[in-house]
Amino acid sequence: MLMPQNLFTGIKATYYDSGSPEMWDPALLDATAEFLAGLAHGGRALEFGIGTGRVAFPLSERGIEVHGIDISADMIEQLRRKPGSEAIEATVGDFATTTVAGAFSLVYVVYNSISNLLEQSEWVETFRNASRHLRPGGVFAMELHVIDLRRFPPGAAVLPFDLSPNHVGFDTLDVVNQQGVSHHYVVVDGRGGHVESPFRYAWPAELDLMAEIAGMRLSERWADWDRAPFTSESRKHISVWERQ
Repeated sequence: MLMPQNLFTGIKATYYDSGSPEMWDPALLDATAEFLAGLAHGGRALEFGIGTGRVAFPLSERGIEVHGIDISADMIEQLRRKPGSEAIEATVGDFATTTVAGAFSLVYVVYNSISNLLEQSEWVETFRNASRHLRPGGVFAMELHVIDLRRFPPGAAVLPFDLSPNHVGFDTLDVVNQQGVSHHYVVVDGRGGHVESPFRYAWPAELDLMAEIAGMRLSERWADWDRAPFTSESRKHISVWERQ
């Protein structure tokens, strides 16, 4: 079972760093890296879906040895062109099944990257892959959105999430299979295009069961990197499971 082909391959990988500017906010990256560095306790870290190194670089700058796996060779090529990339090891592969050598104190996946896996079985394999990379007592951290089904009134076909001069985005959902598609109509360098990004969503309780299957147990869950309490109104969570 392979992860769907990364949508930001080829020329799209070139523009990845200029998209979604909110995820490049320095305060966000600082909080993310500080949180993850604290979990690593000076040990090695492995990122599932490393992409162009958005989180890997600030984490590496904090003295953490960072390795990464990503399905897109083009994204990793963008990473390797950046200053400081010589300190980061990156492997092309499906993070549900690809392994790298050595044991890690921390495995992490951020910014909903696990949602690119469309089958529950692939998520289970991802948890197992994280566990097999962790030393005893190591942790698996995940940043994942919480789908708000209440925003879909009965009979609604789509839910818009962005309307800007260069981007119109909306989601369609299949609640039976916990899947959806994000539709992006974009303008890049004066040219328009349409990209469909399929995804799967999962509830925190489902993830805790996957962790248990993989020999891990929930140790903490927060609403954001600042450790704000996770509540029924939280739109995402930062969850940490410890390998037993």
